[in-house]
Amino acid sequence: MQKQFASVSDLEEKQITFTEIAPNIYAYTTQGDPNSAVIIGDDHVLVMEAQATPVMAKALIEKIRTVTDKPIKYLILSHYHAVRVLGASAFDSAEIVCSAKTLEMINERGEQDFKSETDRFPRLFRSVESIPHLTYPTITFETAMTINLGNRIVELKHLGAGHTRGDIIAWVPDCKALFSGDLLEYGATPYCGDAQLEEWPQTLQHIKALGAVCAVPGRGNALFNENEVNESIDSTTKYVTMLLETAKAAVAKGLDLTEAYKEIHGLMKPIFGDYVIFEHCMPFNVTRAYEEAQGIKHPKIWTAEKDKEMWFALQASI
Repeated sequence: MQKQFASVSDLEEKQITFTEIAPNIYAYTTQGDPNSAVIIGDDHVLVMEAQATPVMAKALIEKIRTVTDKPIKYLILSHYHAVRVLGASAFDSAEIVCSAKTLEMINERGEQDFKSETDRFPRLFRSVESIPHLTYPTITFETAMTINLGNRIVELKHLGAGHTRGDIIAWVPDCKALFSGDLLEYGATPYCGDAQLEEWPQTLQHIKALGAVCAVPGRGNALFNENEVNESIDSTTKYVTMLLETAKAAVAKGLDLTEAYKEIHGLMKPIFGDYVIFEHCMPFNVTRAYEEAQGIKHPKIWTAEKDKEMWFALQASI
């Protein structure tokens, strides 16, 4: 029996958890679906990650309103993927902030990514018709930006490429809290279709050097101590490093992509197979790793049509 494409058969709604991980800092987590984070200062609120649609963003805003009535002044986009950014219109007049490299990627591939992601995982785009347009930032920066929420500083940092070439983190120095976007996952498979795999481990080491004592990863449970944060960093590093190393070995042996997929999947499934969205991600991840191993620096633009052709061809090999 042919497998259903990506995650179209994943229809089970996930339980939302809204948890304070440090004073006035909240993790909005969703059992392996994309997370958001909320930082409250004396004057304003900052939200990281908009969710996929305005309807889904309103559910996040409802949670925020249970703990504060302060205005949401800043919406931070850790990177450009549709599942993270297309709920932005629900935040009314908030400033939308991302890196300059993320804006480049929105302009380059935002429309294709929107269609690609909604076809891969329709449950994550509840009320997709409520999305009025692509999300564009009102503020961009190159490597660093500081935001004052009123007696609370939030530092936005582009520490290097990884999940995409434009990833940023949010860092709250007064309590050493970290918000990583999809640079870090916890018990979930890193999506690598737009990744810079060679650079990702070094970026993770820059994150580790911050010494975070709590964090919200892109997917997975909130992290409440330094050991959990480091476990997330180490497991994400292990996954992306093994992915690229096995792809380089496959290319060196002269394997074609289908042969490489069968070999890499067989090596990685015993270690990572119980991670959330493992089977969903692996065709995209191996394709990207195989191309990077061939020297292709710039990830190709995924389209809904190419997604399915590639995904079914590779899954048929295992």
